[in-house]
Parts: sequence; structure tokens; C-alpha cells
Amino acid sequence: MAIKKSELYSSLWASCDELRGGMDASQYKDYVLTMLFVKYISDKAKKDDHFAIEVPAGASFDDMVQLIGTPNIGDDINKKILNRIKEENGLNDFPDFNDENKLGKGKDLVDTVSNLVRIFNDNSLDFSKNSAEGDDILGDAYEYLMRHFATESGKSKGQFYTPAEVSRILAKVIGISPSNATTQTTAYDPTAGSGSLLLKVMNEAGKGIDLYGQEKETATANLAHMNMILHGAETASIVADNTLTRPAFTEDGKLKRFDYVVANPPFSLKSWSNGVNVESDEYGRFELGVPPEKNGDYAFLLHILQSLKSTGKAAVVLPHGVLFRGNAEGEIRKNILKKGYIKGIIGLPANLFYGTGIPACIIILDRENAEHRKGIFMMDASKGFTKDGNKNRLREQDIRKITDVFTEQAEVSKFSRMVPISEIADAKNDYNLNIPRYIDTQEAEDLQNIEAHLQGGIPLVDVDALQNYWNVFPTLRKTLFENLREGFVQVGVPTSELKTAIFDHSEFVAFNTNLQNTFDQWMQQQQQLWENLSVGVHPKEIIAQAGETLLAAFESNVLVNGYDMYQHLMQYWNETMQDDVYSIALDGWKAANEYQRLVVKGKKGKDGKVAKDKEIGGLAGVEGRMIAPQLLIDIYFSKEKNAIATQEQAVENAQARLTELEEEHTGEEGLFADLEKVNATEVAKLLKEKKSLSVRAQSLSVRAQSRTQQSIDLAAEPESSYGEVNVTLIEVEVLEDYLENVDVIKKANAEIKKLNETLEKAVVAKYPTLTEAESKDLVLNHKWKAHLQNCLQQEQERISQNLTQRIKLLAERYATTLVSLDTQANEAATKVKAHLQKMGWSW
Repeated sequence: MAIKKSELYSSLWASCDELRGGMDASQYKDYVLTMLFVKYISDKAKKDDHFAIEVPAGASFDDMVQLIGTPNIGDDINKKILNRIKEENGLNDFPDFNDENKLGKGKDLVDTVSNLVRIFNDNSLDFSKNSAEGDDILGDAYEYLMRHFATESGKSKGQFYTPAEVSRILAKVIGISPSNATTQTTAYDPTAGSGSLLLKVMNEAGKGIDLYGQEKETATANLAHMNMILHGAETASIVADNTLTRPAFTEDGKLKRFDYVVANPPFSLKSWSNGVNVESDEYGRFELGVPPEKNGDYAFLLHILQSLKSTGKAAVVLPHGVLFRGNAEGEIRKNILKKGYIKGIIGLPANLFYGTGIPACIIILDRENAEHRKGIFMMDASKGFTKDGNKNRLREQDIRKITDVFTEQAEVSKFSRMVPISEIADAKNDYNLNIPRYIDTQEAEDLQNIEAHLQGGIPLVDVDALQNYWNVFPTLRKTLFENLREGFVQVGVPTSELKTAIFDHSEFVAFNTNLQNTFDQWMQQQQQLWENLSVGVHPKEIIAQAGETLLAAFESNVLVNGYDMYQHLMQYWNETMQDDVYSIALDGWKAANEYQRLVVKGKKGKDGKVAKDKEIGGLAGVEGRMIAPQLLIDIYFSKEKNAIATQEQAVENAQARLTELEEEHTGEEGLFADLEKVNATEVAKLLKEKKSLSVRAQSLSVRAQSRTQQSIDLAAEPESSYGEVNVTLIEVEVLEDYLENVDVIKKANAEIKKLNETLEKAVVAKYPTLTEAESKDLVLNHKWKAHLQNCLQQEQERISQNLTQRIKLLAERYATTLVSLDTQANEAATKVKAHLQKMGWSW
């Protein structure tokens, strides 16, 4: 069974991270990513005779495998494999696999390198079989690993990776697309890092374009070069050198000009001017001003401006300080603005980047018609993110909203506006670009009303503030509120019934019906497309179309934000749907017939030997490639499922009774007080003892009856004997009850095991018999549609919940007036005074 994308990424990371030991992630990444690279090009070369990378005979991954456990494995990998690949293809240096300082000495080095090779020597990692048309599964895996290594590398060592979410925004806002890009289109990144920005630009172009990148760190430049190859950009030019000191791309003594530039330079670089002739720069980069000696933000921005064609566009990530810092930077900013080079500014959330927690912004440059530019499009996107560990991360809906709003230049309240240059240049602002000067993002303060606290009631202004709801539910307002006095109302239904009153109101029901119809129409259109999915489809096109149409479907809805529904779809795509679509792209709907047995990887023992992998038994060890066993059970084996549920309920009931008996009889004087453990064995022993006592109890009972009949004086027998009779009989009943429930659990569990074994065989047998029509029904209706339907219900629930909570808050806020509080205080004071007087104290 082909490995899923999500499993590929997570399994690679888990294995590599476990093997890393004490080595810093920023160093270890070089070894892991090199291994991934060699494995990929080796697999690719086997399948494609025209693959752009040459893998010399004897220098493939298979040749690496032959070196496992050999004493010279590190040196042999360097000389026999990596150096030959480097020389054959003109690549940069690979990391040293014989470095004892990083990988250990002697046997430790042999074990570490051997185990690293073993991670990738896995049949499921045959990368030649895991790539759908138009997909770069290995390139994505490469970025996945880099993101995790960046997360693990610490504050100062994450500079080799720009978060993919930010890269996608930069590539979108520069405006490149398949309609305006050709194979001669050029894109450049002067601080290329791992190359992710350039690759995102190529993705937006929809075709191979000329990519150029320069990166100061040699090891990171090598990562970028490998990343280009993994993404099919083998001809990209990546140079390892200092961009500001020695620009690699020049023409006739001047900087080469590009159509598009993207960059995430190191923030506020202090040593930027080392080796740079700032007074008479040969490339004319500082004609608009010289940046401060110890802050290189504007040095990179000026370099980028000088690297743009007359119609060139750029997007640059810089710290917020570039927008408002004064002195030399203020003068440069003023000169740039006068030239009209800045098209837009996007403020991002803080703590997005791996190298710093400070907030950053994206500056969009456009030299085309710059002299006629009358305004700058500003956006404050700082509040849209989710927490991801100790970092913030942009969600799919945040990325989409930012790029949509910027592309459309749409003015959105408290989010974006076109700011006239005249406003920026006036005496008040003096070319300061700090976004809060131009966009007020402050939420309206929730003010307390003194009159309402004094006299009760909810201020009408607070109810009017919910106008978004009343526009949709005009009569619901009249149902929920009653006039109290001028300017104040009161809730007309008990607060405990608010949610029901809202949810059951005819207007809310009609709204939900309309919402459901919107969803159903969208889903019906999608299912017609999804029904036709087949081998060779382009998964990224599938999700792009679905997201586009979903946004359009919910665009006009007042209460359900289309971007929220988009987030649900994209999150489900990333978690589940993409694996299904990639499976169809590779093997068609027959992929739904496949399943596998899950295994637990064998661990290395103290003797150094790795134990065999062990299969996970039962249904828990069965994994369908597209269809989970549970889904088959729900649809085809409900009778068997119910039979198991009946037995499980019997176990649950019996266990509850055992718990009840134990809690009741485990006290100091309880029946189980003297037992070391309360279990079936100990209880059975106690029952035996109690039954022997009951024999005497029965004898006493017989004698008592006989004496009564003979009018014999019962006082001859001690009264305590009759009490013991009743206690013993009750105790026997309790103990028998306990053991009966233990027996119920034992028998039910045995039956459950038997039923599960039968069900497991039936489920496994069902997979290969599924028809294509059945597979489509299961995946499209019972899996995809069912999940998205649940997401819609969450949104419906959120609407009623938010309205209910707000009304409750207002009602409770003013429920107790100052007068009633004063009355309560006086009553309490009177009671206290009376008590004191009774105690002889005067008040």
C-alpha cells in the first residue's frame, strides 16, 4: 500500500528526531535532508531516464545501504557517493558524514550513520511511486522536515526557513500568475535561505520560470539547491555568498534586474556594511540614502529596489520598525515614498518567525507606474492566527483573507484601507507608515450603564449593537425583549430557556434551512466533480476549486463567515482529504480496496540488536488506505456492531454495580474492610466463610420455630444470635451479587472477544469486494460530506451560542440593582445588630 503524505512526513520526522540524540537540530538537519535528497534522486533516476540530475554508477542510495555497519561508512559515503554526485552535477558541498565531533567516534559514528540510512531504507519510501502528476510530495516532505528542525533549533538558528504560510502570501501579493508568467520570467531572492520563497513564486507562476537566489551560509545554500531539485527546479541558480558585499547576479557592472523579487532578510542585521562601500556603491544602491551602520533593514530594501526591472514587483518581510523609525531610516523611507515605489503594507502577527518573536510586516514594492501612485494599500492582519506550540501560525483562512483583500484592494473595516499619499505626507504623519495611524483596529469598549445598575433593565444601545443578528432575525428581537422604560428593555423569556427560544424561533429555523440549502447546493456540485476523480487528477487543483466555490457560496451570508467555512474545508483537506485524493490520483478508486496491518517498530536492545516489528492485533491493527474499518462497520455490519455494544453495555452495567458494592462495603466496618484486595478470589473466600456461618444461622432458625410451637421460653437463646442470622444472610446476598457481576463481566468479555474476531474477519474480507460505486458512496457521502456537514452544524451552533451568551451576560449584569443591593445590605446590618444586642453589645 502506497504511503500517505501525512504518514510520510510524520514518520520521517519521528524517526529522525529519535535518532538525533544530543546533536543540535540546526546541524542534524543537514544530514537528514541530504539523505532524503540522495534517496529521492536515486529513486527518480531509476524511473526516469531523462531525469535532470545524474546519479553516477555506484553512487546511489542502494550503494549507501551496502555500507551499513561497515567501519568506514562515513568516509565511504563522503568519497564514493556524495562527492561524485556533487562533481557530476555541479552542486555545493554536502555535510561531512565522517565528522567525529558531530556524529561520534568509532562504533558510535558507524551506528549513527548506519541507522540514518536504515530510516530511509524502507519499501514504503519508494519515492518514485509516491508522486502524483503535478505533485511535489518529496519537496513538501523536505519543507515539513525543515519547519520541524527550525522549531527545534532555538531562537538564533531558525533563519534557514521562512514559514510556508508567509511564503505563500509573498508569492501571491506580487501578482505573478500563469496568465502573466512565461518561461523567461525571472524571480530573485537575495537572502534565499532554504529556497522556499522562490519555489512558492514558481508555484504561483504555474510553470517553470528562471529562479535566482543568493544565500550567505554555504550549508543553507546547499539546502536551497537540493530543495530546488526536489521541486523540479533543477536549473535554478543558487549562489553561496554575501549579497550586500558581493552580489552574484550582475550585468555590465550593474545589478541584474528581475521581474519579481521576494525576500525575508535577517532582521536588523548589525554587520551589514562590512565590505560594502556605502559612500560610493558601485551598484548605486544608496542613492535614496544610507542606512544606519548597525541596522541593515533598509540596506536590503534598497538592494531589492535596485534589482527590479522598470515594471518589477517585490514583496519583502521586515520588522515593523522600518515603518516608523526616524533619522537616516526616516529620510530613506520619505524618499522611497516620494518615488511611489511602495504599493502596499501588510502587518503580520507577532511571533510567527523562528528567529525572533517581534512582529513583522510585508512591504510590497511596484516600480510600474510608480510615479503616478496616489495611495498605499495598508492592512492590519495582526489578529488572525492560531497558537502552534510556542509560536503563532497563520491559518488557511488568514492566508486566504489577506491575499483576497490585497488582490481586490478591498477596504474592510478595522482591517484594510487605501491610504492617500497626501495623508501619509501631511504634517501630522510626516511619512510615518505605522499602521495604527491609519487603521483603527480597536474593538468598541463594552461600557457599563450606571442607570441600568441603579434601576435595572438592559440599555437599548446594547441590544442595538447586535444589529447583525436583528437584520436576519427581525421578529426574534421582539420575542426575546420587552420594553421596560424609555431607552431600556428586559429579557422576556427565562435565561435558562434563551438558547431554545433562539434555536426554535421560526426565523432562526428559516436561516438554518437556507444555510443548509446553500451547503447542499455547493456539495451537490462538488460531488458531481468528485465522482469523476480518477488516475492522474491534480489534487492541488481539486482543493483550489473546492475552496474557491465554497467562499463564493457563503460570500453573502451575514452571520456565517465564508472564511470560517473555508478554514473547516482546508483543515480537513490537510488532515484527511488530501491523502484520499492523492491515492485516487495514483491508483484510482481501487485504492479504497486496500488495507494494511499496522506494526510496532522493533526497538534496539542493550545488545545493539533491533527487535522484529510486531503486528498490532485486532481491528485496532487494521488501517484502510481510504476507508477506515469503523466506517465499514457502521455501514455494513450494524448487526454485529450492535451485538458487541449489547455485551459492552452488560460489562459497563456489571462494572458499575461492582463499583457501587465496593464503595458501599469498603468502609471501616464494611463487609470488605478486612480484605487485602477487593477482587473475585478474595470475595469468594469470604463468601465461603459467610456461608458456613449461615448453616448455624439456619439451625438457630429451625430451633426457634420448634420452641415457638412448643411454647418454650425463647429467652433461653441469646438475642444476638437472631441478629447474626439476618446480618449473615444479607452479607451472603451481597457477596453473591458481587460474584455474579464478576461472572457477567467475564462471560461478556469472552463474547466480545469472539464477536470482534468474527467482525475483524468480515471487515478484512469486505475491503477487496467493495465496488467502485460503493467506495465512492463511502468516501464522498459517509466520510467527506458527513464531516463537512458537521462543520456546518458547528457554525450554526456558534451563532445561537454567541447570541445567547451575550444576552445572558447583559441580563445578569443588570439583574441586581443598586437599590436591591442596598436593601440586602440594610437587612443584613439589622440582623447583625439584633444578634449583637442579644449578646449584650450596644450598636
